[in-house]
Amino acid sequence: MRGTPKTISLRRRLICDLMHASMGVPFVSLSRSLNVRPLLEARAGATAPAGWAAMFVKAFALVAREEPILRTVYAKWPRPALYELPRSVALVAVARVEDGEECVMPQRIVAPEAMTLAAVDAEIRRAKTAPVEEVPMYRKIMRATRLPLPLRRLSWAVGLNFGRQRGNWFGSFAVSSVAAYGGGELHPITPGPFIVSYGVVEADQTIHVVIRWDHRVTDAAPIARVLTRLEQVLNTEIASELRVAGPKPVRAVGT
Repeated sequence: MRGTPKTISLRRRLICDLMHASMGVPFVSLSRSLNVRPLLEARAGATAPAGWAAMFVKAFALVAREEPILRTVYAKWPRPALYELPRSVALVAVARVEDGEECVMPQRIVAPEAMTLAAVDAEIRRAKTAPVEEVPMYRKIMRATRLPLPLRRLSWAVGLNFGRQRGNWFGSFAVSSVAAYGGGELHPITPGPFIVSYGVVEADQTIHVVIRWDHRVTDAAPIARVLTRLEQVLNTEIASELRVAGPKPVRAVGT
């Protein structure tokens, strides 16, 4: 059957490189439905509520501030070791359309636990709409993706296998979701060590969350504790920040 050869675009090449780097990571996953009723109430009353990605980025980073294991990566060079980063670095999977092609680009957010929720949300929204050349992370990753295959493999190996470089290139955790397109239980893969995915809000005011992690870094019991703490942070710190951001104005009704 005669088909049509198609050139692999830079955006697809990036995903190919990402999948190649992720193949050797021994991922395990844990999922749970979190009750987010207080968060939903706070978000419903906010004038300009932050997006779900921003809320999960900041909430996970706040939990990671208390749980150093969530800021720990597995590094192979100069010898296999665990490497604890001083602060969280999030990679957010951002869906875009470039030259008519749907693609996913990673936006890097450093120390989201120290940022306002509005600032985290602004970073993600800018990554969705700004030209690629105006987003530093996109410029950086596209430069590496344009390299010949041997040099790309080398640059990825350096970024992945030296603990200090992991924070610069791949962060300490990632957030990805298809909730904006109707939900579904997504089990994405990355080079690790942690990736958070969430679904749509259900009628009973719960949201399904999946955490996948590098089993070389930690085990299931700490992640189960993290999910419990993540629910608490969403319903307390994140909900409180939404309330402080300002309630929706009350519209006067004429009589």
